[in-house]
Amino acid sequence: MLACDANGRRDRSRQARAARAAESAATYQAEVEESLGAAVAILVDTSGSMRDQAPGDTRPKSAVAQDALEAMLDATDAFIARRPDFPIKIGIYSFSSHVRTLRPIQPYNRAAIRTVLSALPRPGGGTAIGEALRAARPDLYRAGLYRKYVIVVTDGENTSGPSPDDVAREMFQKSEGAVQVYFVAFDTSPDKFAFLKSAGGDVIGAGTGVELRQALDGIYQGKILAEAPDTPERPERGEREPARK
Repeated sequence: MLACDANGRRDRSRQARAARAAESAATYQAEVEESLGAAVAILVDTSGSMRDQAPGDTRPKSAVAQDALEAMLDATDAFIARRPDFPIKIGIYSFSSHVRTLRPIQPYNRAAIRTVLSALPRPGGGTAIGEALRAARPDLYRAGLYRKYVIVVTDGENTSGPSPDDVAREMFQKSEGAVQVYFVAFDTSPDKFAFLKSAGGDVIGAGTGVELRQALDGIYQGKILAEAPDTPERPERGEREPARK
């Protein structure tokens, strides 16, 4: 009887390990039916260092980042007017020692987004970049759109929670390249985020507010909006848009 019990426990333990391994290797699956369009999760650093004065400016880095993000997203109005068939959904998240979802990924609304950005939390605490990436990822798969992007604005390196290196690589692997991750290293070395190159993403350095705005515009207009097909395309029902390499 004791031998049977021991064998049963070992079998259950092996099954549990196998289940965990299968779950770890499984690719992400959309929670709703998807169509053409772009979902963008914007992750904003509100750690303590963001209250420091921005290079070449009299304002704190948090205020400069807010203005740059507002200017970046203003390009959405002209895009939507030109391409009403290609929806844009935006989510905004802040991170310090912990992550806050300030606006879940929803259809673009200029007034609502400006209200959220104007009320970003006051800078303070650590820098949980990996946790922020992990928090935003499920919302991208609930947005109902094929194209998925993450934009991270940060002036430091991870000090709390999981490593962004590990999380970014996991996202790249499990999304099969469908989630594009872009970092803007504001007043910090982009070398800290060199791992993005091997995780299908990219990082741009920005030493001043002007450079921050240029970097964000280059990502948003030059990459995200520019990737919209020139003409409306409707994949067959259930068809999955090819991952971008």
